[in-house]
Amino acid sequence: MPLTVHQFPCLSDNYGFLIRDEATGKVATIDTPDAAAIQAELDKLGWSLDLILNTHWHPDHAGGNEALKKATGATIAGPAEVTRIAPLDRILRGGDTIALGETKFDVIDSGGHTLGHIAFHDAADSIAFVGDTLFALGCGRLFEGTAEQMWESLGRVAGLPDETIVYCAHEYTASNARFALSVDDHPALKARADQIFAARERGEPTVPTTIAAEKATNPFLRAPLLRPDAASPAQAFAEIRAAKDSFKG
Repeated sequence: MPLTVHQFPCLSDNYGFLIRDEATGKVATIDTPDAAAIQAELDKLGWSLDLILNTHWHPDHAGGNEALKKATGATIAGPAEVTRIAPLDRILRGGDTIALGETKFDVIDSGGHTLGHIAFHDAADSIAFVGDTLFALGCGRLFEGTAEQMWESLGRVAGLPDETIVYCAHEYTASNARFALSVDDHPALKARADQIFAARERGEPTVPTTIAAEKATNPFLRAPLLRPDAASPAQAFAEIRAAKDSFKG
């Protein structure tokens, strides 16, 4: 039976994700940006929380761990770096698997934004939760890792099947689109950007996206094509990432 994903906005630009394994009724939250908001959504849905899956340690992703565990008794699993701000019941690394009822998630090493960042891939349902590694038309800032590490991580995520539905953790897409248009004149990007701007004008989310859409239009995945004279693909990515870091548009 499929995995149900309930997406909702929280904090200033985060998304919360409550997921339910329909075969067993087991429920998890992907990260804990806002414990009160997550609890309110659980109450609205009539769901009880069994599992917390963290992608990385930042407070807008793991800051609600302790409050939700106290309220629900949920098990917490995530990369070891999460222990910088909250305890973990299980440490996860790339290559591990973890189950929610009958739904199996493969854990992907996606370090770069933080050193220990991970993503979760449900191959049976073609769904991935990527935290702050890959965004719609963007990628996470390199707060801890190197450009080489992030490029390799993006390659692992981009290597998922094209039809994979990608849930990223922030509504950054309009600003990402403005930057993308400044470095790439591909017609597919222009068409997608127009759709994004219209959706945001209507107050609609631009998450989730797909691997196919990101491979076709995301300047960070297209970096070697956009910077063909760079010494390496990772260097091409580093140049695009540096340009985004200083972009004022």
